[in-house]
Amino acid sequence: MIAILDYGSGNLRSAERAFAITGEEVVVTSDYKTAVEANGLVVPGVGAFAACMQGLLAINGDSIIRERIAQERPVLGICIGMQILFATGTEHGKHSGVGIWDSEVSLLDAPILPHMGWNTVEPDSSSDLFKGLESESFYFVHSYAAKTAVGKKQTWTTHGQKFLSAVEDGYVSATQFHPEKSGDAGLTLIKNWVSTL
Repeated sequence: MIAILDYGSGNLRSAERAFAITGEEVVVTSDYKTAVEANGLVVPGVGAFAACMQGLLAINGDSIIRERIAQERPVLGICIGMQILFATGTEHGKHSGVGIWDSEVSLLDAPILPHMGWNTVEPDSSSDLFKGLESESFYFVHSYAAKTAVGKKQTWTTHGQKFLSAVEDGYVSATQFHPEKSGDAGLTLIKNWVSTL
């Protein structure tokens, strides 16, 4: 079973539909036990860093994520769901994140913001998420991003400057783009992640 974490931030239904295409049972939940015990946990996110963290803390989502990692249970963060896994975010002031990665999410230095639309990615050559997707584009909507390498495998994208568009770090994976809005390439990436559960 795959749990989509409902903490009041995220396009939950489109994520639910996309992950259901894999044939797995998918539930949208804020229940602690369900979220911890699912085979895979998806942490979506739309909006501002601080508001997402506030919603996450309200359901003890930070503890859910940490407990899953301690139990070696996979987590996938999407968009702001990726950003809040970092130590800090600087959107509307400096705010603490979950702190899985000790790095900061900050404003992109780019002529046009938000970075919205399709863009290419440069995945690690040993990436599991991007297997068969090395030359594909994905759909982004964001103005902030992490720019420092963290985790075991990094995928990079350039919009004004290079930023982390995905991280694979053992049981934690994350994408800055929206795989559920990225057509066939996004669905393949979702299937790639589900195949590792």
